[in-house]
Amino acid sequence: MSKSLIRIAPGALTIGKPLPWDVFDSEGNILLRQGYVIQTNSQLEQLFERGRFKPRKIERPKEETFEDLRQRNPFAEYGDLLTTLEVTLNAITSEDPTAQKRLLGLCRMLDKTCQEAPDASLALVHLYSISPTIHEQILFYGILCHFIARQFGLEEKRATVLTAAALTANLALVPVADQLNASNTVLTDDQRAVIRKHPARSIQALTSAGINNKLLLRIIAQHHEQADGSGYPEGLSGSDILPEAEILALAERYVAMITKRAYRNRMNITEARKLIATLADGKFRPAIPRSLLQVLGDHPPGMLVRLVNNEVGVVTRRADRTRGPFVKAIFGPRGNRYNGTFERDTSLLEYNVRAPEEPEIMPSMDFSMLWGFRS
Repeated sequence: MSKSLIRIAPGALTIGKPLPWDVFDSEGNILLRQGYVIQTNSQLEQLFERGRFKPRKIERPKEETFEDLRQRNPFAEYGDLLTTLEVTLNAITSEDPTAQKRLLGLCRMLDKTCQEAPDASLALVHLYSISPTIHEQILFYGILCHFIARQFGLEEKRATVLTAAALTANLALVPVADQLNASNTVLTDDQRAVIRKHPARSIQALTSAGINNKLLLRIIAQHHEQADGSGYPEGLSGSDILPEAEILALAERYVAMITKRAYRNRMNITEARKLIATLADGKFRPAIPRSLLQVLGDHPPGMLVRLVNNEVGVVTRRADRTRGPFVKAIFGPRGNRYNGTFERDTSLLEYNVRAPEEPEIMPSMDFSMLWGFRS
């Protein structure tokens, strides 16, 4: 196994963020599990010096596709999804002849993961939301679009095209997005121009790579239009805007609300849900914000909450018609960290959710274990 490991590049890990994959030493011995949160600069430096990870082997797509029968574990797939996304976007910008096949393969991979493990897939959006990279943000857009589209009632073929649009609409922003998010100054005119032109530039990159699906390109062209006519680039309004474009716009807005940027703090999820509820008034078709709220529930997977008994835990399963959300308690009432985890049915009075917990640094946890996946 040690031969398949590669060194961690500086910049790939960040203090205060969960590890996206298991980290090994040069001999293949595990150092830290996925979900561990780096706490100090010295710890970060040691990982850059000693740490290795196992990358996914990205192969050239073959003419014959095969059915992937593996059980989907979104936490184990997370690093693979990000790597595949980066490779796919690079293939598009370099006009690689495999770009379209790569994009279709990535869409199938993401859709299958969301279908087989919906709560765990939604949890990725919230567990990694503190300071995500541009590739993480794009992945979150794809996950949210998958669920909103189906709740809204979009037919399957159109929903799949929407996933592809979510993964490529911000292609032109990739080189500058992390820099923009890290800036705590007012945007310059040049930066604003880059942002306003990114739908057209993303479309240009896609067509140059031989990706010409008309619906895909229309979704991207319209995803910053608004129902009241105040959007760009065409100032479209009402039914002139595709519902797919509005779904993508709402996914982007929700991710922006719950993520931290250098120039502002993030909203907690409860506040974000309240704001989404107001967006049905003129900015979106009313059914689209409602669909997102139904997908999330009052307490979406991956959200940290404090219970009535003062335990702190992670929501692992959304509420259904008979029971509240299920929570895995990770901290005891006195703030002590549990050695394991304890499932709490929050429909029971003593385990009712009292308030959201929104830490600036996510506590370390073994995501696969919390959701019952085999590591």
